[in-house]
Amino acid sequence: MNVGLYFGSFNPIHVGHCIIASHIVQNSELDSVWFVVSPQNPFKQSSSLLNEYHRLHLVQLAVENEIKLKASDIEFHLPRPSYTIDSLTYLKEKYPDRVFSVIMGSDGLQNLDKWKNVRTLIQDHTIFVYRRSGFEIINPLNATLRLVDAPLLEISSTHIRDTLKKGKSIRYLVPDKVREEIEKYNYYR
Repeated sequence: MNVGLYFGSFNPIHVGHCIIASHIVQNSELDSVWFVVSPQNPFKQSSSLLNEYHRLHLVQLAVENEIKLKASDIEFHLPRPSYTIDSLTYLKEKYPDRVFSVIMGSDGLQNLDKWKNVRTLIQDHTIFVYRRSGFEIINPLNATLRLVDAPLLEISSTHIRDTLKKGKSIRYLVPDKVREEIEKYNYYR
């Protein structure tokens, strides 16, 4: 079974994330895409993050009726900050019958050389890359890349958080169940 791992803070998950994951799983050899919620990304400040269990729950709500999309909390059980290579090593041991690939935007690809044990990561795993506006696809490490022309929306989690702080609606930016949960508990206000 081929699994694409879409790592992120998902602070919060939005329809752009869902569209990318759905497009990739439908237009590749991947059998499923797992949204790997990162409790602490080494490149981001954790002070601006909603509690990891709340973020995981929002991802679960976003994908609850999708057969090929799944929320994953595997990084909750690993040392912090979360490093992709450690998560991949753990997953390969836990699921030896699965082949794992990494999904990322072209913006993240530009920082790949800063990742922990990147040589091992690119040697053992394919990277599915979707284009992000303003970030060309460069591959100085000669990683095995699969370029994906997924439909992109100019939506960011930062924009959603800012919109909420201003007391404005995020309808159509996030799945309805995610919006309802955010509004019910006043997240990001």
